[in-house]
Amino acid sequence: MAQDLELDGALAPTGGKKKGGRSPFVRIVSKQMVGIFLTIWVRRGLQRCVQNIKVATIGVGKTGYIGNKGAVSVSMSVYQTTFCFVCSHLAAGERPANLLKRNADVQEIHQQTLFARPGGLELPRDIYDHERIFWLGDLNYRIEVPYGRAHGLVAAMDWSQLAEKDQLKRELRKGRAFDGWSEEVLEFAPTYKYEIGLGKYIGDDQRGGSRTPAWCDRVLSFGKGVRLLSYGRSELPLSDHMPVVATYAAEVEVFCRRKLQRALTLTDTEVETGVVVLLPDLGF
Repeated sequence: MAQDLELDGALAPTGGKKKGGRSPFVRIVSKQMVGIFLTIWVRRGLQRCVQNIKVATIGVGKTGYIGNKGAVSVSMSVYQTTFCFVCSHLAAGERPANLLKRNADVQEIHQQTLFARPGGLELPRDIYDHERIFWLGDLNYRIEVPYGRAHGLVAAMDWSQLAEKDQLKRELRKGRAFDGWSEEVLEFAPTYKYEIGLGKYIGDDQRGGSRTPAWCDRVLSFGKGVRLLSYGRSELPLSDHMPVVATYAAEVEVFCRRKLQRALTLTDTEVETGVVVLLPDLGF
C-alpha cells in the first residue's frame, strides 16, 4: 500500500503541489511534542477510506513532563483494518543503566498510551488493540563495541558483526523489550552520531568528544498482514542522525456490501445444499 509513496512531492516547500497540479498525497494528521514529530500522509484517493483518527501523547522519565522523552501515537482505520503508528524518543546514554531505562521507557509507553473512545464506540483503546502496528524513532539503543573497534567495522562495512553487539537486537531476542516485534536485518551504516552537515562521525575532539557509532534510529512492526519491502537509510546530513526509511506492504480488509447482501439473501435451496457461489467483486 505504501511502496510507491512520493514523499518528496508530498512534503515539497510549495505545500505539496506538483508542477501543473496538486500533489497526489494529502496530510491526514500531524502532531508534535517538543522534539517528537509524527505526520501521516495518504494518497488523495484513499483519504475517504481513512477514519477514526485519534492521537495520544505520553512523556516518560524524569523529563517526561516537558515531553523531551516519550512518544506520539496515532490510531486510525484504513477500510476495516486498524493501524497504529508510534513515534518515540527514548533515554540516551551508553551506560548499562541507560539500557535499562530505555527498556523501561518502552514498557511505560505501552502501558500509558491510551486512545479516546468517543460515544462508547468499539475502537482500539491501547497500542496492542490494533491489527497493524509500526514503531519508529530515535530509540537510542547502542552498539556494545569499543570505540576503535566499532569504527573499524564501520569502515569495513561489516554490519553483521556490529549487529551482533546491537542492544536492541539482543533485547528483541531475549524478549526484554518489544517482545514479539519484528525488525529487518541491518544492512546499512549506523545512523548516529554525525557532525552536522559533514556526513562523518563525531570523533575525538573537544566539541563532541567520542561517540561509538550506533543504530539509534529504527523502525519495527507488530502484527500479521505486514510485509517489509525495504529497510535502509537516507544520506541527509541535516542533524547528528541519519534518517532511516522503511517500506511495507500491509493487507487491509475491505467491506463489500454486495457480497454481504448476497449472503443475506440466500435461497432455501442454497442453504440446504450448502452450495453458495460468490463472484469476485473488485468495485471498491
